[in-house]
Amino acid sequence: MIIRFRNYLYFKGNKLGIGLCALFLALSCSEEKKVSHLDSVNWEKKYIDLPATDTLMKGSSYLSIYSSIYDGTEKTLHHLTATASMRNVSHTDSIYVLKAEYYNTKGDLIRTYFNQPIFLKPLETIEIVIDQDDKYGGTGANFVFNWAVKSNNHEPIFEAVMISTTGQQGISFTTRGIKL
Repeated sequence: MIIRFRNYLYFKGNKLGIGLCALFLALSCSEEKKVSHLDSVNWEKKYIDLPATDTLMKGSSYLSIYSSIYDGTEKTLHHLTATASMRNVSHTDSIYVLKAEYYNTKGDLIRTYFNQPIFLKPLETIEIVIDQDDKYGGTGANFVFNWAVKSNNHEPIFEAVMISTTGQQGISFTTRGIKL
């Protein structure tokens, strides 16, 4: 269709039409795909100042993420969608996640999702989604979460689900965070 359109414009000599065609082609080729959910508005709704009067126990947890896995050989990669879940297992108290950092296979920081405390109300779960097209993490990606809880509370649970489907083939598996 574009070839016909170009030929038609060429034979007619319509400069306005040629300009519109060039603009259309430029816009269709330069569209940049988002590779991860980075909607800071959602995090901003969760920001909170840590309670000054409470004694909080602080810690860090490590969560492995596989944004890619080897498929057949070490030269072929299969890319996955990963969902990192932050879970408050307390049914009475909020917990606080202070920072969420995402690292690649080489240990380089890819991005920080938030760098100030957010709260999770009792039994709440929030997620970070690493899109299948986000190949920055690689086969050994990971998160480090800094968190705080009241001293008598359970520590948060960090889990990941990795999934991909191609045609009739599907793959999925999970990982669970460990306290550092």
